[in-house]
Amino acid sequence: MTDHHTVHHCIPSPLGPITLCANDQGLLGVWLARQTSQPGDLGRPAGDHPIIVLAGTELADYFAGHFTRQRRTFSVPLAAVGTPFQMQVWQALRAIPYGQTWSYQDLAESIDRPTAARAVGMANGKNPLSIVVPCHRVIGKSGRLTGYAGGVERKAWLLEHEALTHNEHETLARNEHETITRNET
Repeated sequence: MTDHHTVHHCIPSPLGPITLCANDQGLLGVWLARQTSQPGDLGRPAGDHPIIVLAGTELADYFAGHFTRQRRTFSVPLAAVGTPFQMQVWQALRAIPYGQTWSYQDLAESIDRPTAARAVGMANGKNPLSIVVPCHRVIGKSGRLTGYAGGVERKAWLLEHEALTHNEHETLARNEHETITRNET
């Protein structure tokens, strides 16, 4: 994965340390502590690399609950490497709305592969961009939380965090709309 342009940096989060890895093209990886998919060689340390700085800022905003109606996705450029099928699944993951979940079946259907739920699950599990490419939003067909490379307890935390901030922002928007409507009458 690494070349002389690959850099990494570790940032704090409510879930413990997160390792970011990037090159000049974009973000290569976001790994939680104890995540087994993190490669051994992440390049040189560089907390000041522009991609690392942007990813760190956006993750801090995410954890602080600052993702709003206007911004519910990450804008940091992505440069993760995978098979064509994995890349297709990872792109589809980005379509899952903030604060919502899809089943593996829903994800398979979204890429026009309705019989590939297991293969989609495998590709989901290989996603190197935790949180940024929201693989944590995929759950079992029964609604049960299933595996997550960062740990099921972290998946539950992320889903709860998104549900709370999503609901808070929806309530604020509704109250704002009601206030404007009252003031106009």
